[in-house]
Amino acid sequence: MAGNSGRKRALHKLTHSEAAPGIVLMTCAAIALVLANSPLADPWHELFHHTLPWTPVPKLDTLHLWINDALMAVFFFVVGLEIKREILDGELSSASRRRLPVIAAVAGMVVPALIYLGIAGGDPALHRGWAIPSATDIAFAIGVLALAGKGLPSSLRLFLLTVAIVDDLGAVLVIAFFYTTGLDLMWLGIVAAIFLALVVVNRAGVSSLIPYILGAVALWFAVLHSGVHATIAGVLAALTVPLALNKEHDSPLLRLEHALVAPNGFLIVPLFGLANAGVALGSIDGGPLALPIAIAAGLLIGKQVGILGSIVAAEKLGIAKRPAGATIRQLWGLSLLCGIGFTMSLFIASLAFPQSPLLVEEAKLGILGGSIISALAGLFLLKGSVKGQT
Repeated sequence: MAGNSGRKRALHKLTHSEAAPGIVLMTCAAIALVLANSPLADPWHELFHHTLPWTPVPKLDTLHLWINDALMAVFFFVVGLEIKREILDGELSSASRRRLPVIAAVAGMVVPALIYLGIAGGDPALHRGWAIPSATDIAFAIGVLALAGKGLPSSLRLFLLTVAIVDDLGAVLVIAFFYTTGLDLMWLGIVAAIFLALVVVNRAGVSSLIPYILGAVALWFAVLHSGVHATIAGVLAALTVPLALNKEHDSPLLRLEHALVAPNGFLIVPLFGLANAGVALGSIDGGPLALPIAIAAGLLIGKQVGILGSIVAAEKLGIAKRPAGATIRQLWGLSLLCGIGFTMSLFIASLAFPQSPLLVEEAKLGILGGSIISALAGLFLLKGSVKGQT
């Protein structure tokens, strides 16, 4: 009996730890990488890419497509809920609060893209990958930050979260505007009608979750056929979920976010890692080395230069103050953690080179290399800063 209660306490501690989702994601990425380079590589690839004997949605005929186009829509739904909550009632709700995170996030997307184009821009076939190193993996970054120790100022975690949320918003816009092809006007009209219906439900003060969930599924199905990537439906649906608190200080948005955070962190994102992180090292011989080098440099160098540089510049110009109690070393470490692209970078890579499996594999190599080095370097700086370095 005592053993059972001990295991329950350990499980509760694990699932409520900020580091846990990041650790689970790292583990899944490692498993995928090992299996992709083992004798089980072929059956592992078949598991995700073999045509399913039956599927309720003909456009999604492999497990890989179900994960990337359906489950990841739920991931983006959670991202959308977080963005809306932060804008209406969080760190992005006032100009003074959002000024520095927005500046840092934008610089942290632009500089990596410029570094990528500076290295890989000579090859027109690689141009579509410019956004790959611009993304930050919030679960991975927060997990590494939690591993750095408790002596860090709480403002660092809040700042990292806010920058990552703005970064996610930027990634959503990039996907919508730069990785959308072959638009179907009829389906776009259906998307607009469903979205408008959800807005009407919101304005009518409906607090039941059922209309929003059913509407989100219908919206996803319509977006899937519209030419816009299906995951955008998650963000659109999230924007219609009401945040207004009732007498119990609860709301549909908070209920949905609370219900989906754990499945998102411990199921959806790890599954995405398993399906996408495995790169067969032997299969990339002859591929353009400029691609992984450009991505890794964008994540490792571009993120820290863009974010740390913009923080220092904003402070010196009197535009905004750095997070309270944070040293330059800690801000440098945090900027490095933002170079952990992983989930969103892998996702954008699959959109950037949909017809070239070799380029996707090359991109994975750059993403994994840049993210791992960024994580280790950021952890080293942050752990050292707890001892009092400035």
